[in-house]
Amino acid sequence: MDLSEQGQYNLRNLSEINILLGKNGAGKSTLLKKIEQDLIEKNIGEINYITPERGGTLLHSPAVEQNILNNPDWGIAVKRNNQWNQYKEYTVGQYRKLELLSLRELEKDNDLRVDLTYNFDQVIEKINKLLTNIKLVRSDKGDFEIFLIATDTKIKPGNISSGESELISLAIECLTFEKSCDAAKQNFLLMDEPDVHLHPDLQSNLIQFLLTLLASRKFKIIIATHSTAILGALLDCPDARFGILKNGESEVAFKPITEMYQGILPIFGAHPLSNLFNQSPILLVEGEDDVRIWQQAIRTSKGKLKLYPCSVDGIGNMEAYETSVNEIIAGVYDNAKSYSLRDRDEGAEDIDDLPPMMRFRLSCRAAENLILTDEVLAVCGTTWALLELEIEKWLVAFNTHQYYATMVEFKASGYDRKEFDLKNLRNILIGLTGTQKSWEIAVGQTIGKLINIELPKDTADNKVCNYLGAKLANHLLPIPDPAPVAG
Repeated sequence: MDLSEQGQYNLRNLSEINILLGKNGAGKSTLLKKIEQDLIEKNIGEINYITPERGGTLLHSPAVEQNILNNPDWGIAVKRNNQWNQYKEYTVGQYRKLELLSLRELEKDNDLRVDLTYNFDQVIEKINKLLTNIKLVRSDKGDFEIFLIATDTKIKPGNISSGESELISLAIECLTFEKSCDAAKQNFLLMDEPDVHLHPDLQSNLIQFLLTLLASRKFKIIIATHSTAILGALLDCPDARFGILKNGESEVAFKPITEMYQGILPIFGAHPLSNLFNQSPILLVEGEDDVRIWQQAIRTSKGKLKLYPCSVDGIGNMEAYETSVNEIIAGVYDNAKSYSLRDRDEGAEDIDDLPPMMRFRLSCRAAENLILTDEVLAVCGTTWALLELEIEKWLVAFNTHQYYATMVEFKASGYDRKEFDLKNLRNILIGLTGTQKSWEIAVGQTIGKLINIELPKDTADNKVCNYLGAKLANHLLPIPDPAPVAG
């Protein structure tokens, strides 16, 4: 499904629930407001725009109620402001409308009328399922009271947390909207940063709540957000899509959240103002072995190495991931950095960058060759000379092993530690060092020690920096050059 207005906006490939990403100032709020105003004018169905800053207290306000009675469109107009200090008082008024709509639904639906268990309390229970510490209870005054679940004591609305207050307001408004919709028409719920003031767990609860409402198939949702929790809660939803609004543009093509995007989208969920992405940019690597190496390097570096390793599940997927990451960076972040790292295999070490992504290839054949560098062997408590003796013993003792011929080939290569394909030998070799560490941990610890300057930067043969390659060692790892020796 598409939404478009000539010269105003063009949203293509919309699904049931759609996430709108974009830099601060890209115009996400402006776009949602344009859509709301246009759809109201076209009178195609129910439209509800929920503002990002929602102030106030969950109390009945006669003034707000009177404004609504005098002008049914008053709430629609006020909600277009980015901040509204009486939003929660407005939703208490919406609660009364929700009760009326629920009773009318009961009158019209024959199936509901014969269901003696159905009443408005079941609607309230949908809100209570969102909450963990409090619950709503219907009052005789036409609104609700709030009780602590643990002690079943009544508390004042002003004494509950801002997150719980936000969630109650959002739930009431969304339920009222869903009850107002005619399934035969085109209805849209437009939510502008609904995550504001919500703990990540509550954000996830909100998404699950919205998905239950979408089961009615009465409306579609567009959510403008930067929230990791909201993205994460939708990763397994087949009806979820995302799109990126770029500065100065008003066209957005929404895409399904494929397995590839499931891997990389949560990394980009942090709000751009926090600058978290620039502090820990993504590093695309070929597989989970590489992820474990770089996770360990980050831990060992004690915070000096700031990266977010992400597996592309095979070199054949690397280019698609690189293209997708760059697309997201361009639409969401200013001056962001990103990296990708490949094994060299049998090709050339040099590789061109794909701006803004810096791309690297190892100088050695593959990550497992790093096991046999002098520094990694030292971390494992041995040397190459000692390991060579252990290999000779292994060749005598295990001449029926499935990888015996491969080890013989390795010896015949002159023990070419940098170029030989060690994929099938890596676990044997790490075992022969006598360490209890996995090979990924040993390699990651060594890289981390280099960054901490616990090991010297050395580019000689069979040293880690030599195997990593000059580009990787100089640009990705903040390893200082050795101090000059005094003459």
